Amino acid sequence: MAQLHQLHSDTVGSMLRPPALKAARDDLAAGTISPAAFKRIEDEAVDGAIAAQEAAGLGVVTDGEMRRLSFQSQLTEAVDGFENVDLDALLWGHWHGDEVVGDVNWPRPEGIAVSGELRVRRRLSTEEFSYLRARTTRIAKVTLPSPSLYANLWQGAGRGGAYPSIESFLEEVARIMRDEVAELVRLGCTYIHLDAPQYTLILNPAWAGFYAERGWSAEDWVAFGIELDNWVMEGWPGVTFGFHL
Repeated sequence: MAQLHQLHSDTVGSMLRPPALKAARDDLAAGTISPAAFKRIEDEAVDGAIAAQEAAGLGVVTDGEMRRLSFQSQLTEAVDGFENVDLDALLWGHWHGDEVVGDVNWPRPEGIAVSGELRVRRRLSTEEFSYLRARTTRIAKVTLPSPSLYANLWQGAGRGGAYPSIESFLEEVARIMRDEVAELVRLGCTYIHLDAPQYTLILNPAWAGFYAERGWSAEDWVAFGIELDNWVMEGWPGVTFGFHL
């Protein structure tokens, strides 16, 4: 007799931001609305994302990542020690799209750097989880970035001198991520996934060259990144970890 398997589906994490939220981000940056007013609009966007996932019948929901500028921005928005890291700094590269989107080639912005010791100002995602859990009976999933994703911000040890090597910098990022996981688990989170698209980018010769310039072969780079990911995820009984490539 054929064995039956239960189907499982959930969102990767991010959903399209509604126009009202995107406009409110611009207004907040321009100082034309208060943080409190922005927060109400942000909360409404999260509520809409939850409702859409529940209406689709998903047993696992996220907050749609509505509170993030990018899936990579959790660290740089919550932690001091980075210089000139805006949205362009997180999205640079040569990207291929379909006939509607087309191809985009954004050069790496000047001045991106790890400028000092990383100091956590606030939690990366506990607010997201607490708000989400209070508004759904489904499994609440939180997404975190894979530590080695942030290699693209490294410009060398000469900026600030806090970390003598890219390895020591990424180990510190991993420590911050593991500490975040510990707090999420303490709050009751049972499903976390790591975003790690950098592993697939290594197949692109341009990206492979970027890492080679920093002293890594593709094999060494992937092995080191996986080592960091495993350390972030190990030792949390009862917690499911997903991995997004």
